[in-house]
Amino acid sequence: MIPFNKPYLTGKEAHYLYQAVYSGKLSGNGQYTKACQKFFEDQYGFEKSLLTTSCTDALEMAALLLRIESGDEVIVPSYTFVSTAVAFVRQGARIRFCDSRPDHPGMDESQIESLITPRTKAIVVVHYAGVACDMDPILALARKHNLAVVEDAAQAVDAFYKGRPLGGLGNLGCFSFHETKNVISGEGGLLAINRREYSERAEILWEKGTNRASFFRGEVNKYGWVDIGSSFLPAETVSAFLFAQLENLRSIQARRSEIWNRYQERLAPLEAKGLFRCPHIPSFASNNAHMFYLILPDLATRSALIEHLKANGVLAVFHYLSLHSSPFYADKHDGRELPWSDLYSDRLVRLPLFFELADHQVDFICDQIGAFFGPQSLLHGTRV
Repeated sequence: MIPFNKPYLTGKEAHYLYQAVYSGKLSGNGQYTKACQKFFEDQYGFEKSLLTTSCTDALEMAALLLRIESGDEVIVPSYTFVSTAVAFVRQGARIRFCDSRPDHPGMDESQIESLITPRTKAIVVVHYAGVACDMDPILALARKHNLAVVEDAAQAVDAFYKGRPLGGLGNLGCFSFHETKNVISGEGGLLAINRREYSERAEILWEKGTNRASFFRGEVNKYGWVDIGSSFLPAETVSAFLFAQLENLRSIQARRSEIWNRYQERLAPLEAKGLFRCPHIPSFASNNAHMFYLILPDLATRSALIEHLKANGVLAVFHYLSLHSSPFYADKHDGRELPWSDLYSDRLVRLPLFFELADHQVDFICDQIGAFFGPQSLLHGTRV
């Protein structure tokens, strides 16, 4: 079976884990935590970076930093993982869900202004598959209405908008290093802080509501409980694993791009027949090769294709279910239909994409997709 994902090891992870274990510093914010944070600040110009135990934690820190509270409204795409919304729901916010774009599962920027009310506090954008939302109009709206912008860049490490790094455009950016991402630490995340006014409080929240970080830098002569917070920072072993990945970011990205481009080249003839849609990369966005997906004509075709691939040794999977119609939030949603989010929920299928996926395996997967549609493929369903 060709798996959907296989975590890639660069070869240095065990060595750095050994060093972390025998350094005597295991609890976090040690040399590897600092090295990873410095990597993101130096590489992408973030004002401040803080490693977290997950992207969910980074989003929860963002909600706390923005002082989201009961009665506030936050605009979030419906086609996303539950963490994007739940971080703000936990603080009492009402979510105003935005539909996806017709040409891409990311949020439809043209709909955002119609969702803004006097209660709106923030816009949370999700760079789906590592492909940027159109950030300039979103940032202009935020300035016009005095709103914060949070980038859920869980899938968007080393991705760019008009040459600017994702996660560094809004007030705050949130990344994931889950084992399915381009660079990994098993579980893990990072909060990018792009406004200096958030930096000091972010450290306090990160350190369980204490000014402990300032104490260890010698800025205060004792530390204590000064704010709310939680245990957001990861163990030093997690950071050590991640650092080995970051050292190899360029080679990881290069191989993933080769795989993505091979899929695109092999499947383009079938896409030209109208059998499915391949990913669309807008001119303003880079492609970090996080994901290769197909948009099928309908749910039945997607389900049949997944079963066909599985029967022939390939694990392909669908993705999100629209949050606006989820069991938890359906009765809280304002009732608007979000047809594009629902379309992607029903029709999108993700193909295997990981560093060690061989060219002949990509070819086999593409051949199996071709075999599924068959020689009379133009007779199957409607064009997409």
